[in-house]
Amino acid sequence: MNKAELYAFLKEKNIAYSLVEHKPVYTMEEMEAAGIPHPENIPKNLFLRDDKKRNYYLVTIKGERKIDLKNFQKTYGTRRLSFASEEDLMSILHLQKGSVTPFGLLNDEEKKVTFYLDQALASETIGIHPLENTATLWVKAEDLIFLIQSHGNPVKFVSFQDE
Repeated sequence: MNKAELYAFLKEKNIAYSLVEHKPVYTMEEMEAAGIPHPENIPKNLFLRDDKKRNYYLVTIKGERKIDLKNFQKTYGTRRLSFASEEDLMSILHLQKGSVTPFGLLNDEEKKVTFYLDQALASETIGIHPLENTATLWVKAEDLIFLIQSHGNPVKFVSFQDE
């Protein structure tokens, strides 16, 4: 699925969204500098893998949050974690570096990636890339969760109350 196919898919599923086109952005700092509205609800997306390259995770957290991978591992019962390679990102989610987005899970044919969403975003409208980093698409998190679960990827919630 590419950006145009994603828009058609959202329309087909009656998922409401709004869109802001912008220059390519690769970091949270560049997103802020681009003047994209509602920066408080633009999450950070981390594509992770375990040390055996058997399990993959997409973690979507509030943009200002930091994640302690060792604490995440202990809390959520994973093996040792690190960032997945650009090759894994392309082969599994069909995304390029800088364009990581939960919508990439719709390209995960094997449904091998578990999606973790920051509980603080679960009832919000969030701004995420529509499969490339030249736009930000605003969608209700509950609609995103529905799409990902319907696709077959597991969805779990991350709580940062103890961190």
